[in-house]
Amino acid sequence: MEFFNQITQYAISGLSTGAIYALIGLSFAIIFNSTGIINFAQGEFVMLGGVLAIVSITALHLPMPAAVAVAVVGTTAVGLAFERLAIRPLKNATPLSLIIVTIGASILIRGLVMLIWGKDTKALPPFSGDTPIEVAGATILPQHLWIFAVTLLVIVASRLFFHHTITGKAMRACSFNRRAASLVGIGVGRMVLLSFLISSALGALAGVIIAPLTMTAYDVGVMLGLKGFCAAIMGGMGSGFGTVLGGLILGVLESLGAGLISSGYKDAIAFFILLLILFVRPQGLFKKGETDRV
Repeated sequence: MEFFNQITQYAISGLSTGAIYALIGLSFAIIFNSTGIINFAQGEFVMLGGVLAIVSITALHLPMPAAVAVAVVGTTAVGLAFERLAIRPLKNATPLSLIIVTIGASILIRGLVMLIWGKDTKALPPFSGDTPIEVAGATILPQHLWIFAVTLLVIVASRLFFHHTITGKAMRACSFNRRAASLVGIGVGRMVLLSFLISSALGALAGVIIAPLTMTAYDVGVMLGLKGFCAAIMGGMGSGFGTVLGGLILGVLESLGAGLISSGYKDAIAFFILLLILFVRPQGLFKKGETDRV
C-alpha cells in the first residue's frame, strides 16, 4: 500500500509539472505553425512572467490578480517587440537564421533580467495557501489545482479560438499554406504577430502559476523551454492535443524516474525521451499523417 501511495504521489506531481510543459509546448506549436520556426526564446517568456509577477507584488505592492495581469501584459509586450524588431525585418530569411535570432533573443532577455533584478532566486506566494490536500493516499497542494485548472481552461479556450473564430481559422490557414492564405486576403504578417502575442502570453501564464512551487530566477527559462519543446516534439508540433498529451506523459515519466531511480536523472530522462522520439518516430507520437494544427 505504501508503494502504491508513493506511485500516486509521483504521478500527481508529474501531471502538475506535465501541465506546465504542455502549456509551453502549445506556445512552441502556435509559433511553429504560423512561421515555420522554433522559438527558443519561449522559455524566457516563462521566466519573465514569473519574475514580473514577483516584482509586481514585492516592489509595487499589487494584489495577486493585478500582479498576474501585469506579468502577462508585460511579457506579451516583450513578445510584440521581439516580433516587430527581430522577426519581421527578417521575413525573407531562412528558418535556420530565424532560429539563431530566437536563441540570441533568449540570451538577451536572460541577461537583461539578470542585470535588472539580479541572480537571486525569487518566490511567489501560493494563490490559495499551502495546506496540503489528501487525494488517494497522496497529498496535493492547492497550487497544483490552480495549474490543472488553468491548463484545462487554456486548452478549451485554444480549441474554441482556433476552430470557431474567424481569426483562429485564418491563423490555421496560414499554418497550412501562407501563400494561399495571402491570396484570399488574410494578413499573414498580422497572423504571425498574433501568434507571438498568444505564445508569449501563454508562456507568462505558465511562469506565474508554477513560480509558487518551483520559485524562479533569471536562468530557469532555459530548462523549462527545452522541456516544453520536448513536449511539442512528442505531440508532433502540429497537433495541439498531442502536445498536451506529450507534456503530461513527459511530466509523469520524469517524476517517476526522479522518485524511483534518482533525482539526478530528472533532466536526463526528458532529453533521452526527446532523442528516442527523434530517432524512432520523428513525426511525433500522436501524429498520423496530417493532423489538425492548433
